[in-house]
Amino acid sequence: MAQPSDPETDKQARIVEARMKLRDRFVGRMQATPAASDGKPEGSGPPNRHGMPRVPPGQSIARGWPVLDLGRQPAVPLHTWELIVDGDVDEPQKFAWKDFVALPQTKDVSDFHCVTTWSKLDVPWEGVQLSTILALAQPKIEASHLLCHAYDGYTVNVPLEEALKDDVLLVHTAEGQPLTTEHGGPVRMITPQLYAWKGAKWIHRIEVLSRDRLGFWELRGYSNTAHPWRNDRYS
Repeated sequence: MAQPSDPETDKQARIVEARMKLRDRFVGRMQATPAASDGKPEGSGPPNRHGMPRVPPGQSIARGWPVLDLGRQPAVPLHTWELIVDGDVDEPQKFAWKDFVALPQTKDVSDFHCVTTWSKLDVPWEGVQLSTILALAQPKIEASHLLCHAYDGYTVNVPLEEALKDDVLLVHTAEGQPLTTEHGGPVRMITPQLYAWKGAKWIHRIEVLSRDRLGFWELRGYSNTAHPWRNDRYS
C-alpha cells in the first residue's frame, strides 16, 4: 500500500522543479559568461572556484571583513522585514521572514571580491538561492535583468544569466552566525562571480525587467558587467 505523500516535501520538490526549469531557459547564456567561459582569466594563485585564479587582478586578501555602505545601516526587525518580487513576472511574490526561512535552504562556500581591491575568501554562507525566489515569481519570457532595491535606498542591476547561477544567494547567515546589520542583515544578496557591489545589502525588493536599468553605482561610472577576473571595475 502506497504511503501518503507529505505536503511539505511535495511543496519543496515543486519549488526545486520550477527553479530548474527557469535555469534551463538561461543555461546557454550562463555558460557563456566570463566566469564560466574565460580561457585566460587574469589574477594570481592556483585555480580556485570555477577554474578562476585564487585572487582576481588588483585584489589582496582581507583580514576581517571591511564594512562599506552609503552611510546608513538600516535596522530591519525580522517581524517587519519583507521581500517583494515583482515587475515582469506572472506571479508577483511577497515573503515575510517565516515564508523566507521555510523555502529550501542552501549552504555554500564562496569568495567575496570588493571593487575597492580586497577579497574575503572561503566564506561559509547559508540562505536561499536567488533562482528559487525568481522561479516562484515566474519571470515573463522577455525578462532579461533584475533591479534589486535595498532598505537603505541602494539599487543594483544584474542580468538574469548571472542572477540564476547556483552560488547567487540571498543569505541570512555568514560564518555560522546570523548576518549582522553592518553586513546587510537580516538578508543580503551575494554574487561570488561578480564584484560584491552587485549584491545588495538589506535587500527588500527584486524588480524583474525586460530591459536593463542601471543601478546606483553603475549610474556613477562603475562597470555594468563587473567581472573580477577581467579587472572590470569601471565603465
